[in-house]
Amino acid sequence: MEWVCMGLFDRLRGGDTPRVAFVGIDGVPYDLVADNPETFPTLTALAKEGSSGPIDSIVPPESSACWPVLTSGVNPGETGVYGFQDREIGSYDTYVPMGRDVQADRIWDRATEAGLDATVMNVPVTFPPQRSVQRMVSGFLSPDVDKAAHPEELRNYLVESGYLLSVNAKLGHKADKSAFFDHAHKTIERRAAAFKRYVERDDWDLFLGVFMTPDRVNHFLWRDYVEKGTYHEEFMEFYRSLDGYLGELRRALPDDVTLVVASPHGFTTLSYDVNCNEWLEREGWLSYADDDHGSLSDIDDDTRAYSLIPGRYYLNLEGREPRGSVPQDEYDDARAELKAELQAMEGPTGRRVARRVVERETAFRGDHDEIAPDLVVIPNHGFDLKAGFKPHERVFDSDGPRTGMHTFDDAALFVDHPDATIDDADLLDVAPTLMTLLDLEYARTDFDGASLI
Repeated sequence: MEWVCMGLFDRLRGGDTPRVAFVGIDGVPYDLVADNPETFPTLTALAKEGSSGPIDSIVPPESSACWPVLTSGVNPGETGVYGFQDREIGSYDTYVPMGRDVQADRIWDRATEAGLDATVMNVPVTFPPQRSVQRMVSGFLSPDVDKAAHPEELRNYLVESGYLLSVNAKLGHKADKSAFFDHAHKTIERRAAAFKRYVERDDWDLFLGVFMTPDRVNHFLWRDYVEKGTYHEEFMEFYRSLDGYLGELRRALPDDVTLVVASPHGFTTLSYDVNCNEWLEREGWLSYADDDHGSLSDIDDDTRAYSLIPGRYYLNLEGREPRGSVPQDEYDDARAELKAELQAMEGPTGRRVARRVVERETAFRGDHDEIAPDLVVIPNHGFDLKAGFKPHERVFDSDGPRTGMHTFDDAALFVDHPDATIDDADLLDVAPTLMTLLDLEYARTDFDGASLI
C-alpha cells in the first residue's frame, strides 16, 4: 500500500507535535464573510494570515449528509448517510440517521487509533457519544445533554452550565423574532464558553467544535439580511457576536495548534418550497393506497418513483423496493424519462427548478450505496426541495416562515496555514487536510478528496 507521510513540524507554530483545532460554522456562506469584513474581523484576519476561499458542498447539500462527509473525507456511498431521512434496505420504512449509522471512519477515529487525544463537541450526526474518544458531546439530533455527553466530568459541567444543544427553531416561526434571537445568542454564548473551557485544558491533539446556530438564523432571517429588512441589524449583530467568540477561541489556542474553520454548505434566499412528491403525484409517477397518507409506506403498487428530502429521487424498482413496479430491464429508460422531466420542471415564473440533475453513479460510490437515490436534483437558487408524503394544495409554496435555503456552492473554508491552497476545493478535501496538519499517515485511496496543503 502506498502511504503518504506529511511532515509539517517546521510549518506550524513551533511545537514538537502538530495539533489541530477545527471549528464548524454551519450554514455560513463564504460570501457573507467576504462581503462584510467589518462584521467578521476574526475570519478576515484568518483569511489574510492564512488561506481561505469558497468550496463546493456535496450532493445533496444537507447537514445530515454533509457532516459525515466533512469529518470522514468520503462520499455518502461510503458514509451510508444521504440526508435527514433515509430508507431501510428492502423496505419502505424510513429512519433518521444518527452517529451509529455512519459507516466510515471519522477524523477523530483515525486520530485516536494513532494514539492521539480528541475532544469532539457538537458535531452533527454523532449520537450516541463515542466512549472511545477522549471526550464528546453529540450534536444535531441528540435528545438531551445528559444523554449526549461523555465522560461524566464533561456531562456534569454541561448540565450545570446550562449548555444548549441547539437553538429553539420553533421560535423562528413566530412573526416577532426577538425571542428567537435571544435564544440564538444564549446558545452560542454557552457553546463558546464550553469550547473555550476545553480548548484551555490543553490536553488534546485534535479539537472539533461546531456552531449549528448560524444555519438556523439563516433559515429564518436570510431575506432580512439580503433586503435589509426588519431584523437586518439583529442578523448582523448575531454574526458580530459569533466572530467575537471565534476570536476568543483563536487567542486561547496554544501556539502549536493550527486552526481550521469551515461551513459545509452555502446559503441563499428561498423563494419557493417545492413539494416534490406532490409534483410526482400530479405527473403520474406516484400514487397512494388511499387518501389518508403521510409516509413512504403509504405509496401503492403502481408508484413508479418517489422522493426523499432534499431532492433525492428513487425509482420504485422491482427487486429493490418491496412492491417495485419498474422492471429491472426498464430501469435505464425510466430513469432517463424522469431525469428529462425533472430537467424541464419550471417554477411559477417559468424559471427552471433544476440547476442540474445528477445520476447516482456520478455522485455516490462505495460499499454502502444500497439506499443511494437514483437521481439527485441540485436546484437553482430559490427552490428548496421538500419531500413529505402528506397531501399539499400546491407544488410550489411561498408562504412559509423560512426565507433562506442551503446551496451546493459557496461553502466556506479558512485554514490558518500559509501553504494551504483553497482553489477548486470541496467538502471532501477537509478531512485529508486535517490529517496532513496532524502529520498522520494515510493511503491515497483512503479519501475521496485530497489535502489542500
